[in-house]
Amino acid sequence: MLLPVFSPKLTPNAILVGLITFSSVHARTATSEADEAQITDPVEECTAYYYAPVSNALDGFPTIWQPATILSNDTEAQSIWANISQSVPTNIYPHGDIYGDWNDTTYNVAEDPDCWWTRSLCTTPKLSSLPPDVASVPEPETMGYGFDDGPNCSHNAFYDYLLEQNQKATMFFIGSNVLDWPFEAQRAIDEGHEICAHTWSHHYMTGFSSEDAFAELYYSMKAIKLVLGVTPTCWRPPFGDVDDRIRAIAEGLGLQTIIWQYDSFDWEEQAGNITAAQVYANYDNFIARVENGTFDSEGSIMLTHELNNFTMQTAVTYYPKLKDAFKHLVPVGVALNKTQPYVETNYSLPTFEEYISGNTTTNSSSSTNSTSSGTSHSSSSSATLTHTINSPLLALISLAVLTLAF
Repeated sequence: MLLPVFSPKLTPNAILVGLITFSSVHARTATSEADEAQITDPVEECTAYYYAPVSNALDGFPTIWQPATILSNDTEAQSIWANISQSVPTNIYPHGDIYGDWNDTTYNVAEDPDCWWTRSLCTTPKLSSLPPDVASVPEPETMGYGFDDGPNCSHNAFYDYLLEQNQKATMFFIGSNVLDWPFEAQRAIDEGHEICAHTWSHHYMTGFSSEDAFAELYYSMKAIKLVLGVTPTCWRPPFGDVDDRIRAIAEGLGLQTIIWQYDSFDWEEQAGNITAAQVYANYDNFIARVENGTFDSEGSIMLTHELNNFTMQTAVTYYPKLKDAFKHLVPVGVALNKTQPYVETNYSLPTFEEYISGNTTTNSSSSTNSTSSGTSHSSSSSATLTHTINSPLLALISLAVLTLAF
């Protein structure tokens, strides 16, 4: 199965380009998640659209895609932070900056006083009040299946494939992406995927001050609540960058920290830091570990992304191989038997036993504005999904994305 070749990561500037460029070329008719899910033209999928609940609430959020800080008029956030801050260690300082530059950071990796995962892969906090990170799953020969960086604007073909396979996953959504692409976010929850937070702007969390790190998590949760009607209870730090200071903030917000054991490095291919062949080799090596018995007593998690066409296409290509290798591919929450994934109680996940018996969805949220109810969105999803765009419009889009997205 080949996915349509268009899948950018759009910033507000790129959205502005989209509004100017697309309006006279690709008229959008979608007014709901169900309508949005029917779109097969990836250019139309990634055309910016108006969604009143988000537009009317933007004043209550930081600038989309910019590092978050608590808004001066947000008394609720200020009050929550004042309470949480009392449990946040003050003897752990920011590491480098939010862009991952640690050149000026002196850190004793051998002693690892802060359980800084990025440098030491520590998953058991040094602070006894904090629970361990989830880096693996307890069920043998099981993969905790999930994707970072969504919702991607052109993910319809990918989600069609997951729907066709009756496969659910854990989606780690960036708050700014949720506000940019609300219908796409709604499709994920309506089709039974588990939703976790992935911060507001996707920067290195240990580089933030404690208050700003709180804002990154708080506003991502608020965005998900606004669009999906649920408040997540799990999160994944971008780049895995977390230490006990950041864990304490997440814990204060009721968020379980989910990491991984293996990295596909699919996210590096777009930047040219790794080749496609190397990503495939990482998948192959992961599968080889299943076959040699590495996960016979405990399952695993591999980092993969809903980031762009390459990462989603690779996920589709390797899905049958992962399915053959592992006994079970399930959302992380299902593997943990976490049947209550959100603060709200109008949505639940199946138990592990229910899921592997074929009951992959228990009940979906009634709080979204979608009408999909987990039904198929594509009458031709079993066909090969190939779409080729060859036009000056795509060239302009690609240039905007390459210039502005990072």
